[in-house]
Amino acid sequence: MADAALFIGWGNAVRGRESKALSVFGDAVAFYTQLQESGEIESFEPVFLEPHGGDLAGFFLVRGDREALARLRVREDVQRLNARAGLIVEGFGVVGASVASGVDEQMGYFQAAIDELA
Repeated sequence: MADAALFIGWGNAVRGRESKALSVFGDAVAFYTQLQESGEIESFEPVFLEPHGGDLAGFFLVRGDREALARLRVREDVQRLNARAGLIVEGFGVVGASVASGVDEQMGYFQAAIDELA
């Protein structure tokens, strides 16, 4: 099971670019599907949020091995996809995340820091 993830979030589509936003979203789904089928990522999940007054409209949670995800982030095809997304949605961003056993690892680091600074 994956211990790491990429949180790829976005806000609303740029006004007048909504159809392009749907196109790039479809390209991203196809891209992450290929990565999952080839074993480069464990899984991905697209999530759309209902209107809530905030800036986040949706996100992908891409799960995989921490090192594999780090390599993925710097690939040219990923950089190009991210550049396209950033031009058609507000607030686009990619953030590394810990999931599953990765959360336990992060909690251990936090506890060690508490012990060190107590």
